[in-house]
Amino acid sequence: MWFWLALGSAVFAALTSILAKIGIEGVGSNLATAIRTVVVVLMAWGMVFITHQQTGLMSISRKSWLFLILSGLATGASWLCYYKALQIGEASKVVPVDKLSVVITLVLAFVFLHEEFTVKSVAGCVLIGAGTLLMVL
Repeated sequence: MWFWLALGSAVFAALTSILAKIGIEGVGSNLATAIRTVVVVLMAWGMVFITHQQTGLMSISRKSWLFLILSGLATGASWLCYYKALQIGEASKVVPVDKLSVVITLVLAFVFLHEEFTVKSVAGCVLIGAGTLLMVL
């Protein structure tokens, strides 16, 4: 099931890039990010209430709150950078560079989460990095 959800994420991320590139024309990147964020917030809270998960709000640990807040700040910074890059650059070049997050995530997962770095994951990182360079140059 995780694979299909991840694939859905990739498809929606691709749509996000194309729709954003079209929609950001004549709109400040920060304003565009704010509009997108409001939509995401409404959608996320809607899903919380639809699935009746709001009752778990009070049982979240301090550690989870801290890391979820830090993750939110990182997401916000990522979106601000992404929208500005998308506004001034070509989507076909911005998106591959943005997807270097895969390589960075694998390295951070190895360093901080002590996840296994296999020959396959190293080869994948190298190929993603090389593919990104190929697409951008």
